[in-house]
Amino acid sequence: MESRVKLFGHPVHPMLVVFPLGLFVSAVVFDVFYFASDNPRFAFVAYWNIAGGLIGGILAAIFGFIDFVAIPRRTRAWRIGLAHGLGNIAVVALFAVAWVLRRPDALHLPAASVFTLEIVAVGLAGVTAWLGGELVERLGVGVYEGANLDAPSSLSGRPATDR
Repeated sequence: MESRVKLFGHPVHPMLVVFPLGLFVSAVVFDVFYFASDNPRFAFVAYWNIAGGLIGGILAAIFGFIDFVAIPRRTRAWRIGLAHGLGNIAVVALFAVAWVLRRPDALHLPAASVFTLEIVAVGLAGVTAWLGGELVERLGVGVYEGANLDAPSSLSGRPATDR
C-alpha cells in the first residue's frame, strides 16, 4: 500500500520523522555536554531542542496516523505499525514530561531524573525507528502498492517477497 499523503511523489511521514529524532538525540547530547562541563548554555540548547522535537513529533504523528489507518487489519504490518505508533507516542510523552520538569528552572537545567527520562526515551526511539524501517524497507508500507504486508521479520533470514 502506498502512503496516503505525499509531497512531490514521496511519503510525507518519513520526511518528518528525522526532525524530532534528530532534535531529541541532540538534546541528550547537549545535556551530556552540560553535565560534563557544568555550562548551563548546553542545557538551555537541549531544552529548546526538546521543544522543537515535541512540535516535530506531533506533526510527524499526524501524517503517520493517516498512513496507519489505511493499513489493513490482521496483517503483520498493522501490528508493527501499532507498536511503532504507540512507542512513538511514549517517546514524545517522555520528552514532554522532561521538558515540563525543566521549565521552572530559569536556565532549564536538567535533574539527573529528567536526564534519565531522556535516555529512556531515546532508547525507545531507537526501537520504534527500527520498527518504522521494518514497515518501509521490509514490508514496503508507504512505498509499494503491492507491498507484502505479512512478510516475515527481517531478523528471520527469510526473503520478504519475490518482487
